[in-house]
Amino acid sequence: MKYVAGLDGGGTKTAVTIADEHGRKIHAFTSGAINYNGQDEASIRDSFRHMMAEIGRACGGLEHCAHIVIGAAGISNPAVRDRLTANVREHGFAGGLTITGDHVTALCGALESPYGIILIAGTGSICYGQAESGLSHRAGGCGHLIDDEGSGYSIGRSLLAAVAKANDGRISPTVITELVYKRLRMDSIRQIIEFVHDPSKNKKDIASLAPILTDACEAGDEAALAIARQSAASLLELVIPVAERLDMREGKLALAGSVLLKNAFVRGEFEERLGRAYPRMRCVQAPDDASGGAVLMALQEMAKAQA
Repeated sequence: MKYVAGLDGGGTKTAVTIADEHGRKIHAFTSGAINYNGQDEASIRDSFRHMMAEIGRACGGLEHCAHIVIGAAGISNPAVRDRLTANVREHGFAGGLTITGDHVTALCGALESPYGIILIAGTGSICYGQAESGLSHRAGGCGHLIDDEGSGYSIGRSLLAAVAKANDGRISPTVITELVYKRLRMDSIRQIIEFVHDPSKNKKDIASLAPILTDACEAGDEAALAIARQSAASLLELVIPVAERLDMREGKLALAGSVLLKNAFVRGEFEERLGRAYPRMRCVQAPDDASGGAVLMALQEMAKAQA
């Protein structure tokens, strides 16, 4: 019996699904993040050590795993693909290997097809689509330093900025201040500044603050509602060029990522704006992770190799 594995390498964790050659899922687990744009080399290597060992146990040995597909965040960095490949090979896997963006595997998992459009707003943000003609286009996904608008990182940063502005008197007092201080167990703007400039912190630490936005919006806080509106507007800006470039102004738009799936204020505002821009486009919710899509791609690659 041969097996395949699909890895969904998100900004904060990696979800892994293993299936047999008939597509039956036999095991699933999560491990650490493998995003080179947000994690250090040592932690990524440790995550791969754990994942390869677990895949080997589930398959009765890595030699029985015919193909692995990795959908990884940060793949737009040209050096990432080689480094991911090196980690997989270093830990004993010699079978077929495909490395692509997590937006590609997420689309396949959400629509059970490589064709369509998906909008992802988790730690980062990206919109990706592929037409049946083979033409594809993506918007966003260039990393938190210059992009990722509407993402969990962007929201977390905006929440911290609101605390700073309220402290200065640049905006009216906001409940965001109390919520952020409580979450971080801090009580001064000086501590906030130390937190954001701490070299041991990374983008997932900022993104982890994003759920605070829901509580602040529920309290009717104007600063929070403004962040939600801006996030929704930024996410629509990702969809428009993909829909226009691919001439896909109707049909299903798959939504993925914690911002869209867990924040009702951002999602509601986004769907309202989308409805005005594309009345014939319908939102559908993607699965919790894209590892299932990676498995489907791995099964296709295994079949090609056997043909």
